[in-house]
Amino acid sequence: MVRYDARADGGVRAADRRAAPSVGSRPLTGRLHSVESFGTLDGPGIRQVLFFQGCHLRCAFCQNRDTWDPRAGRAVTVDELVAEVLRYRVYMDSSGGGVTASGGDPILQAPFVAALFRALRTEGIHTALDTSGAIAVGRPVADLIRATDLVLLDLKHMDSERHRELTGVPNTRVLEFARSLAATGTRAWIRHVVIPGWNADRDHARRLATFLREIAGVVERVELLPYHEHGRHKWEAIGARYRLDGTRPPEDGEMETVRREVAATGIPVFVA
Repeated sequence: MVRYDARADGGVRAADRRAAPSVGSRPLTGRLHSVESFGTLDGPGIRQVLFFQGCHLRCAFCQNRDTWDPRAGRAVTVDELVAEVLRYRVYMDSSGGGVTASGGDPILQAPFVAALFRALRTEGIHTALDTSGAIAVGRPVADLIRATDLVLLDLKHMDSERHRELTGVPNTRVLEFARSLAATGTRAWIRHVVIPGWNADRDHARRLATFLREIAGVVERVELLPYHEHGRHKWEAIGARYRLDGTRPPEDGEMETVRREVAATGIPVFVA
């Protein structure tokens, strides 16, 4: 297990740190795919982005196809990750940043991520959860939400059947998850990838805006992301067929159509 000197890293004294979570006599472990040390696109400020292994969606446009297998990656403990994070604390503190759990979908490792976030909170580090929300909000997920400062929620399609075609699952649990954030007052940023032929039309944009009005009390911003094929090489590297072959990026007019409808909700909209 990696140890660190909390005094050298500007954290609390070692004697004041909480005991590491464990299962029986073994420390609780998670499975990590990779780490981005200076992320600026996954929450406020400069962030340590932790990409967790495993995803229950099969998105046709996934840019992290190599994170799907929950058995891959490396095993890590909470102490190890906290030690990694604290090396970059000065950059996070100076920029109003923190740590973002991404993936894959970190919500599949909810108990571990919740324990990690609680440990980071004792260090005064902001936490963000990047998730599809396509999971029942039982106790482990509810515990994770309580330990999270900001949820980055991907809303992929408002029609449940089209959502199933695009991701492999209906959107029922995604919408329930979003409503649970509104019910608990959990701050959220909504992310929406605009894909021609799927959700780039005015009708879908109006359906998205209608739902956003329902949860507007906790939504701080909406990020509209134009579809791209940047992750295609990861599919090809593992011999998988990229399912949106031939799909073009959205035109400026399509992005503006969606932006205009969403902006009518009064929620700040950012176009990548």
